[in-house]
Amino acid sequence: MREHEAAPLIEGLGFPEGPRWRDGRLWFSDFLSKKVHTLDLSGHFTEVVAVPNVPSGLGWLPDGRLLIVSMEDRKVMRLEGGGELVVHADLSPYARYPCNDMVVDAFGRAYVGNFGFDYAGGEPARATSLMLITADGRVHRAADGLLFPNGAVITPDGRTLIIAETFAARLTAFDIQPGGALANRTVFADFRTRRRGRFPDGICLDEEGAVWVASPSTNECVRILDGGEVTDRVSTGEESALACMLGGPDRKLLFICVGRLNQELAGKILVAQADVPGSGLP
Repeated sequence: MREHEAAPLIEGLGFPEGPRWRDGRLWFSDFLSKKVHTLDLSGHFTEVVAVPNVPSGLGWLPDGRLLIVSMEDRKVMRLEGGGELVVHADLSPYARYPCNDMVVDAFGRAYVGNFGFDYAGGEPARATSLMLITADGRVHRAADGLLFPNGAVITPDGRTLIIAETFAARLTAFDIQPGGALANRTVFADFRTRRRGRFPDGICLDEEGAVWVASPSTNECVRILDGGEVTDRVSTGEESALACMLGGPDRKLLFICVGRLNQELAGKILVAQADVPGSGLP
């Protein structure tokens, strides 16, 4: 297994999540500041928009408008060209607990996860549904029986979605059907068979079809092949690894969001050099 070193790109954040590489910048949400930000490779930091009910997953419609998961009120918001934040879809009839990460495909269809149980209150984990939002804001159930559906990626051909089921300790793959429906569920990687206590959070995809996985329970990001083999690892030291994204000019920079939920201004974004460029969505 190859080990990679990570160095801080920016420190003093709250709880960064949902990193995305677009237009030469890293976009990310900060749970504690309740804002979406961008960051360039020089460390220049810009606020994009405030999201009062806590931003999480990010994605873009084909026309370039930004979609943002609003966690606490279980909505997906849309940032209009003039800077107005409006409701794109209301997921509250389908999700009783906070929504989290999201991936948006080339047609503007958004796949959005949710907790499925009262995580903060210590309730036992319970399966929930992954929701599909069409580009015009209609909501459908894409898949049921998922245990804390979290970070997700879509392959470059648009035919496969891979999602982290955090509390099932696995990555699950689906075929994407015409119209966006999901079918043919398979296990991409099962972390329980490795017995290392890894629980997948945010993920990203590379050109060889491997998935980089942020594991907050073990303070690391690992690169996983279909079937579960771990080829690469980046330690995040004493901080939890929350999410990751391949970006930079050649998409070989691995950006890692780290933080501690109960400690303000402990959030950082680290960067490590990867060997294989990023690919697919987000």
